[in-house]
Amino acid sequence: MTWRKSSYSNSDGGECVEVRDDLADLVPVRDSKDPHGPALLFPSASWRSFVSAVKSGQLPSGVGG
Repeated sequence: MTWRKSSYSNSDGGECVEVRDDLADLVPVRDSKDPHGPALLFPSASWRSFVSAVKSGQLPSGVGG
C-alpha cells in the first residue's frame, strides 16, 4: 500500500490528507496524523470530480461565514 500526501497539505504537519491511487475503482483518503485510523473510500470517478471542482474553484474556500 502506497499513500501519498496531498500537495496542498501544509508544511508544518497539520491539515494533511493522504490518498492512495493504486486501486482501480476506489480512492482511499485518510488523515496523515492517524495512519492506522479509518480511511474514507470514494469511487474513483467521484474523487476525480471532487478534485477537478477544487482545482477550478467551484467549491467555496474556507470554513464558516
